[in-house]
Amino acid sequence: MDVRIGIVQSIKELEVELPDDVDREALVAQIEDAVGNEKGVLWLTDRKGRRVGVAAGKVAYVEVGAPATERRVGFGAP
Repeated sequence: MDVRIGIVQSIKELEVELPDDVDREALVAQIEDAVGNEKGVLWLTDRKGRRVGVAAGKVAYVEVGAPATERRVGFGAP
């Protein structure tokens, strides 16, 4: 599952590839908790086990992508 994080006053976004077995609802709840506390840090662990931290006060937006099983490619994709 891909997660994109927009950073305040930055033209680039941070993209983190999470393992496919991540619980989407738990991830969204974790993001909401971290962003709700402006002095907190949003920590995510990618597929390779690396931890990525972003200061919650600097998060402009978070986009949680669809799990790999829901992705469609080709002419039949809606």
